[in-house]
Amino acid sequence: MTNNAGTWTQTVGSLANGTVLEYWFTYEKSGPQYDTPHFTYTQGGGGTGTVATPTFTPAAGTYASAQSVTLADATAGASIRYTRDGSTPTAASTLYSGPISVTATTTIKAIAIKSGLADSAVASATYTIGASASCPAQSDTPNFGPNVHIYDPSMSSATIQAQLDAQFAQMKDTASAQFSENRVAQLFKPGTYAVDDNVGYYTSVAGLGQNPGDVTINGHVTVDAFNASDAGNATQNFWRSAENLAINPVGGNRWAVAQAAPFRRIDVRGDLQLYPASYGWASGGYIADTKVSGQAASISQQQWYTRDSNLGSWAGGVWNMVFSGTVGAPANTFPNPPETTLATTPVSRDVPYLYVDGAGKYRVFLPSLRTSASGASWANGSTPGTSQPMSQFYVVKAGDTAATINNALSQGCNLFVTPGVYHLNQTLNITRPNTVVLGIGYPTFVPDNGVNAIQVADVDGVRLKGLLIDAGTTNSAALLTVGPSGSSASHAGNPTTVQDVFFRIGGQIAGKATTSLIVNSNNVIVDHIWAWRADHGKAGSFGWTTNTADTGVIVNGSSVLATGLFVEHYQKHEVVWNGQNGKTIFFQNEMPYDVPNQGAWMSAAGVNGYAAYKVGAGVTTHEAWGLGSYCYFNVNPAVNSYHAFEVPNTPGVKFHNALTVSLGGVGTITHVINDTGAVTASNTTPSNVVAYP
Repeated sequence: MTNNAGTWTQTVGSLANGTVLEYWFTYEKSGPQYDTPHFTYTQGGGGTGTVATPTFTPAAGTYASAQSVTLADATAGASIRYTRDGSTPTAASTLYSGPISVTATTTIKAIAIKSGLADSAVASATYTIGASASCPAQSDTPNFGPNVHIYDPSMSSATIQAQLDAQFAQMKDTASAQFSENRVAQLFKPGTYAVDDNVGYYTSVAGLGQNPGDVTINGHVTVDAFNASDAGNATQNFWRSAENLAINPVGGNRWAVAQAAPFRRIDVRGDLQLYPASYGWASGGYIADTKVSGQAASISQQQWYTRDSNLGSWAGGVWNMVFSGTVGAPANTFPNPPETTLATTPVSRDVPYLYVDGAGKYRVFLPSLRTSASGASWANGSTPGTSQPMSQFYVVKAGDTAATINNALSQGCNLFVTPGVYHLNQTLNITRPNTVVLGIGYPTFVPDNGVNAIQVADVDGVRLKGLLIDAGTTNSAALLTVGPSGSSASHAGNPTTVQDVFFRIGGQIAGKATTSLIVNSNNVIVDHIWAWRADHGKAGSFGWTTNTADTGVIVNGSSVLATGLFVEHYQKHEVVWNGQNGKTIFFQNEMPYDVPNQGAWMSAAGVNGYAAYKVGAGVTTHEAWGLGSYCYFNVNPAVNSYHAFEVPNTPGVKFHNALTVSLGGVGTITHVINDTGAVTASNTTPSNVVAYP
């Protein structure tokens, strides 16, 4: 658009009479961003308005199974009439009142009608059911776009180092880079490199070998309290990752991070330091499928989760250190020291990852499902699994829209999502079993106009990895839904996995979403998520009535496992678990900071606040290990939560090693779980419950 003396204009030419334009825009006012309503204009229409053309969800395409098709229209108050026989709809056609079940190949046509306006154009969508969609062949050596930097061992160390340093300079500063739209991936082809890679915001570092030892860094891959504004603390070192390489570090490798910063498939040939060089606070992180030959030391890390790994030894622990399937983990000694250790992880499946084969072609490796896992998947050789060529992946990059992405999905393609920010004006629908959606460099989906960002059908084996979903300024009911309501199929042999998928409400923009993640399917593995309602960010993007969000995670499916559940600052229950036979290993939570007064935060008459983790009243089997919930009611320190964990009193619901903390004594939590556990102390020491009941 062009600014002409304060009036913004956009000229569209060469329109034939009768052409209908639908338009809208996003504007910024004093920091927050806002979406306008949708408007329409008819060329040659003599000033008469026209109803917007209806839209279809999911998009037209070829599907292996029946679909539930939703129609919508952007014109407020418009009704939709539709046909299923290919005929042109009229005002006398069937009135749309709810989702349309499409069980066989069908063409749906629809118009939208509103008194006083011209009828919309006819929209048409054909759904081919029962055929196997086949992805049109993509390149095996694709163009990944300008935000993906690929390094080859033939390049000089000085050249690589200069590029890494330049990218870090752009992504380093907590004040300026934390809520920028910069995104970057640094990929190293197999070989040996002598570099030191400092990792800033929204940066993914990964090796392109099939196993970690195929890429060796003689140097460091470092996160620290880099900036003077950090005051020596690493509590805001979010949104960065390292994966699938070996490090020979002189003096140890430092990875001082907070949330949303996974450290996966790394061979650390020496010590691993999880705290800043200043020994300042860091607020929690995640390791998986990793070997550390020396000592892994948490020191000032407040909480940490390590899964399916091998450690030479472990040192340190503040409140909540949790291990499952980790060889060399400390003994289960909670609360003193505060270590929670499970010998194995019940079910796990390591993340899909990109690699280069011997012919120089790119492929995505898909690790196999593990049960009762212990140690890194590659500890005794290559990770078991299969791989797919990039010819079966549509590469999402700048210029792609929800329509182009949905079209690729409907054609049977997997998605490889490159670093960038992608606005969605329609829901991304994943309907094919075994679909892979793999992101690198923190690609960010922003749902506009109140749509839900991603919906996954109740099918086997979908893998979602490496995404950030940032709520838009118009409220979405949910950002990610796995399975429709009432899903009942078993997926025990081939579950859907949600891994390194992060949710943000506010901070960047004044986002709103009722719930971030809803899991309706059975047997889903939720492996390392951070659902965050922002407590800080750009001016105007956060506040009790600004970035509104009820609940981070709702689980309705049965036999769902969460390994590494980080959920913070939502305005009601942070997690609601209604499904039977659920399990959680590691839960980290901070209650909302910004509660204005007690009356605004009551879960029931006479019950102060909302439990952070609520197990539904009808649940008879549930088990959880290593849980921490903290309060810091800095807007009104008189605010109280009656308890952090609310569960049915039944023998099949068991909690192990749960704690509460009042940070600086700012506010109180009366009990840990139900009526059990002491009120939080004023000196930031935890109240612990070792077992419940």
